[in-house]
Amino acid sequence: MGRSVGAVTDLVPLPAQPDGVAWPTVDWPTGEAPVADRARLDALVDHAFEDPAPEELGHTLALLVVHRGVLVVERYGQRFVTPLHELAGVERGPITAEDVHISWSMAKSVIHSTVGTLLLDGAADLHDRPPVPEWDEPGDPRQAITWDHLLQMRPGLAWVEEYYEDKIAPGTVPDVLTMLYTDARHDMAGFAASFPLVTEPGTAAAYNYSSGTSNLVARAAGTVVGGGEDGMRSYLDRRVFAPLGITSADPTFDRAGTFLASSYLNATARDYARFGLWNLRDGVWEGERLLPEGWVDHGRQPRSIDDNFIHGAHWWTTKEPRWGMFLADGFEGQRIYCVPELDVVVVRLGVTHTSHSPTMDAHLQEIIACFAD
Repeated sequence: MGRSVGAVTDLVPLPAQPDGVAWPTVDWPTGEAPVADRARLDALVDHAFEDPAPEELGHTLALLVVHRGVLVVERYGQRFVTPLHELAGVERGPITAEDVHISWSMAKSVIHSTVGTLLLDGAADLHDRPPVPEWDEPGDPRQAITWDHLLQMRPGLAWVEEYYEDKIAPGTVPDVLTMLYTDARHDMAGFAASFPLVTEPGTAAAYNYSSGTSNLVARAAGTVVGGGEDGMRSYLDRRVFAPLGITSADPTFDRAGTFLASSYLNATARDYARFGLWNLRDGVWEGERLLPEGWVDHGRQPRSIDDNFIHGAHWWTTKEPRWGMFLADGFEGQRIYCVPELDVVVVRLGVTHTSHSPTMDAHLQEIIACFAD
């Protein structure tokens, strides 16, 4: 559980695309990193790709830096292959720009943007109750839960989100693992909807980071869109991916037809960078507003203190505010950092154990610091 940090009104403004810099809808404009200490930047990037991988950083698969809309750092490592991977037929070798990578929880930020497109169309209202049929029984207290409560991770529902054995009580299976890896995986949102209300929705005490909550948001969005899995796939491509030139994105759906926005999207590093730049540009692309004005602020506004970051609404901010940083954060160190004051996007994809994530994030923030005046 987290605690509130209160309302924030002094967010760093989001920068516009610089004049004369092409949008990367087709190809990324590339250039040299405009930093005073290039040797330091190079050393930081090189360290991330050392072999064997630095224990404190984990194994880095890809690292991209976009500055003022220009791709100035792009580096790929080797595939992460354990003996189990080899048994499954995964071969060792270099990662390329065409390889796709799992998002893990970075997909949560994608569903935040998707809800934004529904709001822009007037198809949903942030303060209305989302369509969750399991809560339709008259008098069900969960009918008080709104889209906004779900996006802020403050619905007040019971849930245990834990992945690592050393943090799991003996003899118990966390709810998130039940959802992802047992028969519940066939209808993840239905499983998440079955949990009782334990705290008043919307309050600071109601904050409970939950992958189940994200799948509830995704199913509700799919209900609004209509057409089942095919309808949602088409909508994601038409309203989220294709306008940005994202061609590699492959969302996973369960048997119930729900986009598994808690965890399962695959895309290239360059396409993740496009998504990050879109949000750094306040939902504007090629001069067209594709998200409501202020929607990115809704996601990045700090609200609830968590382990390593502060949760906003399916986006995160850093505990020490530097340059207005906000980020999409995924299991094992998947990151999309957006840095408004410096006009920087950093994408890092890899395999890092949670106990080393703070060190890995500190390293990424050192890379970002190279772009400060």
